[in-house]
Amino acid sequence: MSAEDFLLDTGRDQRLRLSEAAFCAGKSSAQIAAIIDHVAAQGLSLLLTRLDEARLADLPPRQRDALDYDPVSRTAIWGQPHPCGPETKVAIVTAGTSDVPVAREAARTLHFEGFGSEEIVDVGVAGLWRLLRRVEELRRFPVVIVAAGMDAALPSVVGGLVGGLVIAVPTSVGYGVAAGGRTALNAILASCAPGIVTVNIDNGYGAACAAIRALGGRPAKEGGTPTAS
Repeated sequence: MSAEDFLLDTGRDQRLRLSEAAFCAGKSSAQIAAIIDHVAAQGLSLLLTRLDEARLADLPPRQRDALDYDPVSRTAIWGQPHPCGPETKVAIVTAGTSDVPVAREAARTLHFEGFGSEEIVDVGVAGLWRLLRRVEELRRFPVVIVAAGMDAALPSVVGGLVGGLVIAVPTSVGYGVAAGGRTALNAILASCAPGIVTVNIDNGYGAACAAIRALGGRPAKEGGTPTAS
């Protein structure tokens, strides 16, 4: 595996004020290792998403030991994240505990890009009181990411209660006709709460990037994303 087999978008930082990330599902450990070596040689950091533990274990020890790996979200960070600002501007809400891996992918992406987040878990509509006691807290955030599977009623409820931007993430959680998240996606698209937007099924990374765009991004770094010193 050589650098000729991939082409990283190292100019994304200046162009979009979002860093390059590597989607690891479908890539071999050898391909992932080559990408990390390429990034390291340029003195950059990298967010890796959908990195399962089997592929992680097959990476060279020098890379594996240097990664900040989170098994819940299956994300890893090579090098240093962007410095985090003083204000937490994004809330991440989950309907149930089963939605946490998707929500944590969003939180880790925000962390890598230099944005703080606050996670509020297990406040689905089956026990609406759990959400209602957090509403005033949620109203302080300009952006709220909501991860929900099954009937995905939670984004609509949140969208009717808070004034900030609501970014829904349908998840693949649910039985039978939940259809791997398609029912959740359709429910969000059909929501009567005005102004809710959605990303693809289980796409916590995309939700975080949408939140960053809505917040105006962050200052671009000269030469790309900084790495560890």
